[in-house]
Amino acid sequence: MSQLLDKAKEFVADKVANVKKPEASLTDMDLKSVHRDNIEYGAKVSVNNPYGTSIPICEISYTFKSADRVIASGTIPDPGSLKGNDTTMLDVPVKVPHSILVSLVRDIGADWDIDYELVLGLTIDLPVIGNFTIPLSRKGEIKLPTLSDLI
Repeated sequence: MSQLLDKAKEFVADKVANVKKPEASLTDMDLKSVHRDNIEYGAKVSVNNPYGTSIPICEISYTFKSADRVIASGTIPDPGSLKGNDTTMLDVPVKVPHSILVSLVRDIGADWDIDYELVLGLTIDLPVIGNFTIPLSRKGEIKLPTLSDLI
């Protein structure tokens, strides 16, 4: 009897491991808007859903780093769902307080940009499997707004 259970567990584990899962990629990161107390950047995430039905997104968590320091982090609960058999574009807003930018003066002063690393976790609710997190990351640089951008 225990051999039968072991074989059943192996079969189920093999099938679950080979189930198609949604794939995601960070496609872009740029300046979205400037406010009195912060600068808002927008990360664009492209998610491909291989299933015929829509899948709910549980949450999106993000960590925005520069100069090996976390300058912004947060979660976006219940941002919607992924369309069935389609690619969904998600916009993830990242708000960075001006006070943090002041502390990055050494990096900014050289070329008026921020060298960054964005780490995202896209948690979706897959049928049968349950919550599944797709880890994403992107490194790059973002130009800071000039005085003419603010006016």
